[in-house]
Amino acid sequence: MSQQINLFNPIFLKQKKIFTAVPMAEALGAIVLGTLLMTWYASHNVAQLEQRAASGKTLLAERERRLQDANRQFAPRQKSAALATGVAQAQSELAALRRVEEFIKQGTLGNSAGYAAYFRAFARQNVTGLWLTGVTITGAGTGIGLQGRAMQPTLIPQYIGRLKTEPVMRGKTFASLDIGRPDVAAAPVISPTSSAAGQPVTAQPATGMTAAPYVQFSLQSTGVQAK
Repeated sequence: MSQQINLFNPIFLKQKKIFTAVPMAEALGAIVLGTLLMTWYASHNVAQLEQRAASGKTLLAERERRLQDANRQFAPRQKSAALATGVAQAQSELAALRRVEEFIKQGTLGNSAGYAAYFRAFARQNVTGLWLTGVTITGAGTGIGLQGRAMQPTLIPQYIGRLKTEPVMRGKTFASLDIGRPDVAAAPVISPTSSAAGQPVTAQPATGMTAAPYVQFSLQSTGVQAK
């Protein structure tokens, strides 16, 4: 009968040295080198940041100086009381003028186009032997009064008919017409027997009144009182 005996003992094996002096030195050197590189890089970045900060401070100081110079040169002026009063008065006058313009446009103040068209119409429709002695126009032409004289009464209706053909007189109606022959002083009488030899002829003063050779008329529309 045989028996096996194990004579192997692990303590007799050659042990491997993992952390030797040389690897540890190399690792330590790598760590120191990395640390130095990181320190240099950080220092370089800090220097750049400090340089930028210094440039920013210089630029900010220059801008503040310019701002102060501008404030001194363009300092706000004190508000002028006289100028403010003038501006307020001008605005008040402008508002008043605008209100007047609105009144004129609305026709509240009467005829804003003037009365020249009426006088041109009266002048165009002239009738021989008839003449005007007075004209009255009120408002926007709503009231018209005509005073005049005519050699014959029949000329007056003829004149009225011709006036109605004028565009400015369309739609206008006359409410009253007064016609009369006024009395005038009689003409002086010249007597030939009143002159002596070598003396000028003298006229005797007139006595009494006589009828005028013309008629006098007054034509009034509604809203105009005869004068």
